[in-house]
Amino acid sequence: MIEFYKYQGTGNDFILIDNRTSIFTGDKIKLAQRWCDRRFGIGSDGLIFIENSNDANFMIDFYNPDGSQSFCGNGSRCAVDFAKFLGITKTNSVSFNAIDGNHIAEITTENIRIKMKDVAMVEIIGDDYFIHTGSPHYISYEKSELRNIVEVGKAIRYSEKHKPAGTNVNLVEEIVTNQIRIRTYERGVEDETFSCGTGAVACALSYAHKHQLADGTVIVDVKGGQLKVEFKKDKNGFSAIWLEGPAEQVFKGTFNDNIN
Repeated sequence: MIEFYKYQGTGNDFILIDNRTSIFTGDKIKLAQRWCDRRFGIGSDGLIFIENSNDANFMIDFYNPDGSQSFCGNGSRCAVDFAKFLGITKTNSVSFNAIDGNHIAEITTENIRIKMKDVAMVEIIGDDYFIHTGSPHYISYEKSELRNIVEVGKAIRYSEKHKPAGTNVNLVEEIVTNQIRIRTYERGVEDETFSCGTGAVACALSYAHKHQLADGTVIVDVKGGQLKVEFKKDKNGFSAIWLEGPAEQVFKGTFNDNIN
C-alpha cells in the first residue's frame, strides 16, 4: 500500500507521494497515467514524487497525466507546502530541485512563493506571444469567454510550428491596470485546467512586455482563484520572478498498485 496526499493550488490539483525512502520503485510514467485519470484513478492534473536531494531540501519529480515531464509552478508550490508538512524543513525558507534546476521558496502565513528561473526571450508572433517559463506558453490577448479554449488550445498545441513537443496555450483579458484574467489549455493534461502557475507567470511577463513595465506585480485571475507574479526587467530580460498563491492539502489516502 502506498500513501498519497491530494493538494490543490487555485484549483490545479496534484497527487503527492513522499518517496524519500523509495516506497515506489516502479514505472512512474505508468503510475501517472493510471492515477491521474479522473474516471479510473484518483484524478489530478499531475503526480509529484518528493525525493531526496544532495544540494537542496528536497527534489520534485513531476509527471503530467500523460506521463510527460515539465516544470510545474503550482505543483511546486503545493510540494513546498507538503515538504513543510512532512517536516523536511523547519523554516519558512525552502530550496528544491526540479527538472529545470534549483529553486528557492518562501512560506508565508497564507501563501507559498517560489522563485522562477530568469526569462531572457519573449517571442512576438503577430499580436501574440511565446514565452518559456519552465514550460512553453503561447499567449493570445482576447476575451476568453468568446473562444472555446480547448479548440483553440489543441489547434495551436498540435500545429506544425509547435510539434512534436507541443505548447500550453493561454487566452488573456486585461481587467484593470496590472491585473489580467487568463484561461489555460495545458499540454500533458490536454484540456483546460483551473489554474496554471507557469502560464500565469508567462502571461504576466507578456503583460509587462506589452506595457513596457520595468518591475512590479501583476495580479492574475484564474478559474480557481488568484495568483501574484512579481518581476524585474532590464536589457537582459526578466529576473527576480516570483509566483505566489495559496496551496491546500485536501485529503490523504492509500492505493495498492502492481505497476513495476
